Amino acid sequence: MTSAQISAFQANSGITPALMATVLVGFVFAVLLLWGAWAIRTAYVGWAENQLNQRQFLSVIVRFFAMYLVLTFFLIS
Repeated sequence: MTSAQISAFQANSGITPALMATVLVGFVFAVLLLWGAWAIRTAYVGWAENQLNQRQFLSVIVRFFAMYLVLTFFLIS
């Protein structure tokens, strides 16, 4: 962004663009962690009630952590 764009953004929003980016990335990770906890808990309940086998339960966990690592790589780096 140019300095004119940055000053216009700060004048209208009251915060810096870097702070806004940090808040948005934090929001994405918060939603991802909430969704992951829900997905893993739901898979655990299914596994405990013998509706999922252990392989399916572990695949839910591995997919969540893979998604978390990919988003971390793209959003933090």
